[in-house]
Amino acid sequence: MPSRLLPTGLYGMCDDSVRPDLPLVEQAAGLLAGGVRVLQLRMKHTPTRAAVGVVREVLALAREVGALCLVNDRVDWALVGGADGVHLGDEDLPVADARRALGAGAWIGATVRSAGGAAEARDAGADYVGLGPLFATRTKSVSAPVLGLGRLAEEVARSPLPVVAIGGITLARMEEVGASGVHGAAVVSDVLCQPDIPARARLLQAAFGRGRLRRSVTEP
Repeated sequence: MPSRLLPTGLYGMCDDSVRPDLPLVEQAAGLLAGGVRVLQLRMKHTPTRAAVGVVREVLALAREVGALCLVNDRVDWALVGGADGVHLGDEDLPVADARRALGAGAWIGATVRSAGGAAEARDAGADYVGLGPLFATRTKSVSAPVLGLGRLAEEVARSPLPVVAIGGITLARMEEVGASGVHGAAVVSDVLCQPDIPARARLLQAAFGRGRLRRSVTEP
């Protein structure tokens, strides 16, 4: 495992596709108020100049509470906006290239589909991996098959990097996700589409914690 670890639990996603009516900075503020300590900005419909401004605003909010601010896909936005790092998908800039561009201090996550992919990401310089889709999701179109909780636990046990599970995770499933051994769980719709984002974030974090505790009690 790497010498540093992301905050555990709920991995917050700010998404301009899921809640286009709610500004990204307000999404971030709600998640941070709910105790989230790592945020990813997914901006598929935000123009470059505006996106860099969002990164800077959210980063300032994150700094106030000691949270991390990562940018989805765009290494250039992360670099110019001063973000803590990036999360890279299957078709984005390779991890090794992002590491060279951002430097040793940046946080870099990579989307993978298995523990084998996690090993490749580690060798390329990633700090953690996002593994999914765990369940079926409408938030993002993904061609890979869903893992399910059993397969997730198997892959997590074999992964050389901390795993953040993603895909279709809801409050009803969060405790079981926490019990799988993952380091964190990314939730999008089930928190952003709630009338009280901070309250939902706290419930999700608590459920994840119960799962982690249950796992620690049953482990030999």
